[in-house]
Amino acid sequence: MKRWLLLPFLLLAGLAIAAYPRLHRKLLRFQSHQAAEATTAEITPQLRDGDLIFHTSLSAQSRAIQLATHSPWSHCGIVYKAGKNWQVFEAVQPVKLTPLADWVARGQGGHFVTKRLRDADAVLTPAALARLRAAGQPMLGHNYDLYFGWADDRIYCSELIWKVYERGLGRRLGQLQQLRDFDLSNPAVQAKLSERYGRNLPLAETVISPVSIFRSPDLVSVLNR
Repeated sequence: MKRWLLLPFLLLAGLAIAAYPRLHRKLLRFQSHQAAEATTAEITPQLRDGDLIFHTSLSAQSRAIQLATHSPWSHCGIVYKAGKNWQVFEAVQPVKLTPLADWVARGQGGHFVTKRLRDADAVLTPAALARLRAAGQPMLGHNYDLYFGWADDRIYCSELIWKVYERGLGRRLGQLQQLRDFDLSNPAVQAKLSERYGRNLPLAETVISPVSIFRSPDLVSVLNR
């Protein structure tokens, strides 16, 4: 075969090879989301409004959070029902309500844990749930807080949960800490801190971590998937 006749075949082969990683990633995301949809359809009868949900995020900062807090939990949100659908009220960019299946699919391996107030049967009345939702409403649409500050102008995930429950129900879930209380020794943590703060670390800043809420004695585990 003449060389010029081979060129179209070589060009098509090159395009296919170049496109394969991108197509493969799309296929994996599609399969992951399908699995998440199947999982959420299975668990929804066990969920209640106001449940908390935790997973290992795949975000760029997730590993640093895990190392600093000695925990796999790097992201969390509040589960609410909207009509027939379940959503997660979460602080990403921006603070928003995310379909539950989308939220599950974003976590590592689709694994997540849900928790609930130990006295939810007595406490989470319709009126209390309305107060809980109302407490979070002013934060809806706020930017994500990359610097983990305690002001309300920007919000991060565990801060959102803590403030919503404290303001809506007067419940303080987890122990407030300062940045200095975490393990900042790992190079991955130090690199992320340097990226965010330079040399001016706000070591006295009030912080609430996902694992601190996760370990709150006010909560019980409901699902572990």
